[in-house]
Amino acid sequence: MIIAIDGPTGAGKSTVGKALAKRLDYLYIDTGAMYRALALKVKESGIGLEDEVALFQLVSSIRLSFSAIGDEMHLFSNGEDVTHAIRSPEISRLASDISKSRVVREALVRMQRDFGKAGGVVLDGRDIGTVVFPDADVKFYLDADPEERGRRRFQEFSEKGLQVDLSETLKEVVERDRSDMSRSISPLKRAEDAILIDSTCLPVEEVVERMLRIVAEKRRWGEADRR
Repeated sequence: MIIAIDGPTGAGKSTVGKALAKRLDYLYIDTGAMYRALALKVKESGIGLEDEVALFQLVSSIRLSFSAIGDEMHLFSNGEDVTHAIRSPEISRLASDISKSRVVREALVRMQRDFGKAGGVVLDGRDIGTVVFPDADVKFYLDADPEERGRRRFQEFSEKGLQVDLSETLKEVVERDRSDMSRSISPLKRAEDAILIDSTCLPVEEVVERMLRIVAEKRRWGEADRR
């Protein structure tokens, strides 16, 4: 099966997606990390975001791959492990900016489809169920109250030793929502057939269990149809 998880920043997509994929023995693809990896390359190269030609050349040359190391899925960019280097507020903001580029989105969507075309995969992002895999077997839209999402982001950055301000993090979450939902190319929105789960007051384990029950039910429907 192809399972899509969309939703805004801080909703818990990555945490839940990893856990769900592990329970199903599926491959987990964090598509947001792919944009972050490209953002890191943009920062290192000094390319201007308005330079579409340079962006196209960069995204055409980058080679991204995922590999499980222990219990963690690592992302490699041109052979370099960038799993931790891409998890900073600066790279997050830059990833949001470059995601508005058509050449960037088209290239990364092609990569994401290649990663997931064989099935047995959980992908999370902002346009998985609407653009990347509109025919995904199961679609979820994971959301949470903006304040709770901001608190989670603050905690995540703090645990990584980054110096961040809670009020500023809350503002950035709201701004990221506005940017993601208003962009002209593949804006963040809930697919019509996506199942909404509000994780504001739910522990990760409960969210995963709900998803597992829905996936199991979908499997039973599929088996019944084949019979």
